[in-house]
Amino acid sequence: MKTTTPLARLSTVAHGGVAAHLTRAQKAAIIVRFLINEGAEIALTDLPDVLQARLTTQMGSMRYVDRGTLADVVAEFAQELEGMGLTFPRGVAGALSALDGRISPQTAARLRKEAGVRQQGDPWEQVKHADLAALIPIVERESTEIAAVLLSKLDVARAADLLGKLPGELARRITYAVSQTGAVSPEAVDRIGLALAAELHDIPETAFAQGAVERVGAILNFSPAATRDDVLTGLDEADQDFANLVRRAIFTFVHIPERVKPTDIPRITREVDQAVLVTALAGAASGDLAPVAEFILSNMGKRMAEAMREEIQERGRVRLRDAEEAMTAVVNAVRTLEAAGEIAYVTPEEDQSA
Repeated sequence: MKTTTPLARLSTVAHGGVAAHLTRAQKAAIIVRFLINEGAEIALTDLPDVLQARLTTQMGSMRYVDRGTLADVVAEFAQELEGMGLTFPRGVAGALSALDGRISPQTAARLRKEAGVRQQGDPWEQVKHADLAALIPIVERESTEIAAVLLSKLDVARAADLLGKLPGELARRITYAVSQTGAVSPEAVDRIGLALAAELHDIPETAFAQGAVERVGAILNFSPAATRDDVLTGLDEADQDFANLVRRAIFTFVHIPERVKPTDIPRITREVDQAVLVTALAGAASGDLAPVAEFILSNMGKRMAEAMREEIQERGRVRLRDAEEAMTAVVNAVRTLEAAGEIAYVTPEEDQSA
């Protein structure tokens, strides 16, 4: 027994001409709504964002259609499907997938890059607004003819600025080449702009969002003091410059007086449980960390500081492990507030001028 789809069944009762007054967007909305009602799976995500938005807006503006109009729209849609002989993939990405293995990897990579560049707007606009520091290396390695086209497309002031930053001999050759650009076709200029914009976006992908210094610093921030000191000693022996950079990226309890503003201490202490804060300050009350504890206490409210000093005396000696965990909690409060923009670290320049 032959089965028919809801689309085919409804198309057989078309009235003819009833839907002539509808736009193609309205007809598309009717078809999509009908198929959804019938339980069909429609991959609308394959459509460009603009068409998805237009379809959604159109569906939101419509109320109802009668059965005759629906049948007419479905019949017209079915006729178009029957008359369709061949479809092509949409966009460069689809074409590259269809031609995978049939064109060279180098060509495929270049086309993917160029397609990505065009998605971000006019390539020449991207080049015109790029930092001169990014354009100079490109100009220095490209031919004088390409550089001359680039110079001609820039605003006069930026072109002069770029020219002034180039070596004298190269600047003279490019300037002369500008006189030879009169016969360059618009198509060639477009291709040059696309290639230059692609170079600007040719930033190697990295596996990590942060640099090595930040990653090592973040790890050592959460490490026990003994482990941190041992690792830094090893880094000093292996690469002292890297070790110095890591030290600047580390923020621990001992850095609070030099990196935190006194006026931010009350805000920080409110984020730490009082018992934890007492443990941290009691553990730091003597030895090398005593100045840190005093810095925190001195910048609290007077009454709170007095109460805190009494609790510290009553607490007495604190185990090293408990003290380190409590100090880490204080440091985490500082980092959290700084990341949220509620406080700011003291910069080296501010520290020197204080």
